[in-house]
Amino acid sequence: MDSIREQLGPPHHPPASNLPSCASPEPRAAYDTKPRAARSPGITFTIEVGNKKEETFSLRSTDIALPRSPPSAPCLPTHVCRRTAEFQRRQHNNVDGNSQASFKKTYVRHFLDALVLWRRHGRRGLKKAPPAIVMPQKSAQTTHYIELGGYQYWPVLVPRGIRLYTYEQIPGYLRENPYITDGYRAYLPARLCIKSLFILSNETVNIWTHLLGFLLFFFLAVYHMAQVLPQLGVSREDYVIYSVGLFCFQLCLLCSAGYHVFCCHRSEKTSRRWMALDYAGVSVGILGCYVPAVFYAFYCNNYWRQVYLVTVLAMILAVFLAHIHPNFLSKQWRRPRWLAFCALASSGLVPVAHWVCDAGGFSSELVQAFIPRVLVMYLMAALALLFYVSKVPERYFPGQLNYVGSSHQLWHVLLLLMFYWWHQSSCFIMAYRHSQPCPADLLGANAHS
Repeated sequence: MDSIREQLGPPHHPPASNLPSCASPEPRAAYDTKPRAARSPGITFTIEVGNKKEETFSLRSTDIALPRSPPSAPCLPTHVCRRTAEFQRRQHNNVDGNSQASFKKTYVRHFLDALVLWRRHGRRGLKKAPPAIVMPQKSAQTTHYIELGGYQYWPVLVPRGIRLYTYEQIPGYLRENPYITDGYRAYLPARLCIKSLFILSNETVNIWTHLLGFLLFFFLAVYHMAQVLPQLGVSREDYVIYSVGLFCFQLCLLCSAGYHVFCCHRSEKTSRRWMALDYAGVSVGILGCYVPAVFYAFYCNNYWRQVYLVTVLAMILAVFLAHIHPNFLSKQWRRPRWLAFCALASSGLVPVAHWVCDAGGFSSELVQAFIPRVLVMYLMAALALLFYVSKVPERYFPGQLNYVGSSHQLWHVLLLLMFYWWHQSSCFIMAYRHSQPCPADLLGANAHS
């Protein structure tokens, strides 16, 4: 305590030379002559760190007594000195050097002044002293060191209240990929889940690829509806089909981004609900691929167009109903779940084969122009699924692709590219249909049916 007084210099009340040593205080009887019943009930001093109360001192007037003769300065009791030193040591690791020195001076001076004013003037004297001693608030961010590639000490700023966990530290419902060993968010409320959007974790790429993809398709919809479609002279029916396709893509990407934001929620039930929305979004994305393709492939054959559209809607509805089953989202049902989605996607080959035969085979100009686009779309979908199921490449580099380059991130990127590719292909076949009218015999057959 003497060393602290030397660093502080002379306080306001009283002079430092009058302060007796706390190491050997004079007996209380030499100062305290009031009966016990007449003693003051005391007062509480609170030390605040930001908005959080860190320390509280409850002292009676007899804890710091003044002699009846011309008073010298009061002596801090031994337990107060000890608690003050312990508090300052505990703050040493949370405050930098400059703030530490400033806090010592502010804290001890105000504490001594408040005690002296209270003893001499009662509670009225405390109006002259600050009611609470406020320590400089800690930084709103802390530094977390992560492993990125072969280098293990990349500094990442993480907001207070959020920390990154290893695979062994996260709850069981988040353990999907043992080859991703670090960078997990967990145990967060909804507010911090949203705040974690702006930190680097193993979900950052997953979130932002589909969130930016959602914005991409939103601006594409606005631009095409305002500029491209009016130039083609399309009908109201074309506007509806175009809007349905883009809306399905946007909903799929938004559900995916939402799941990867809130999968770290502290409630497993909330996390499972977002997972269900993610799988529902995949079904909606498949629907967005089917609707414009079937509509324009069978543009001149109204009967088969309706048959395939109703069939696709029935299959999508069946997948939605499967979500009701309590085990649908369990790890035991992972393989049947993805087999159902693969069957839903590959069933599109049936209308493709029918359309090729109906259009006159591979010698048709439209088939030659459109079939390569269909094959590229299916190739990207198969490649994305292969990455997702095999967990390659992190399977061969465990712990080195935690943040960038994992299989799920490649799945997200390929899914976004596939949606964009199919959107451009739909625009291509729509423009072709409006530039090449249907043959007269097909129009007559449609009118007869």
